[in-house]
Amino acid sequence: MTLAQDTPLMLLDEPTTYLDIAHQYEVLELLHRLNERQGRTIVMVVHDLHQAARYAHHVIAMHDGVIAASGTADEVFTEDLVSRVFNFDARVIPDPVTGTPIIVPSHRPGVTR
Repeated sequence: MTLAQDTPLMLLDEPTTYLDIAHQYEVLELLHRLNERQGRTIVMVVHDLHQAARYAHHVIAMHDGVIAASGTADEVFTEDLVSRVFNFDARVIPDPVTGTPIIVPSHRPGVTR
């Protein structure tokens, strides 16, 4: 419906939830094209950090209803932030395709080292 209305601003809440991986990236690529080619502003809530890192120009990380960090994916997705916000030990490395951050768990949760 939003696409048919040709709105300059799109507010989306988890638009890729329940989609298989191919359709998730199809939706994200469509949104990327709408932003790049038509200048549409897209504000989107996502919990998939890889998707946020790959597609967002600006990222806001929230913790307990408060902004924990704001900026580019490189500025926001740090090992310290992942530990503080998600209580999760991880390494943050560059995606070999895009160079954007990828969050890699330091160990499997629930498995003792």
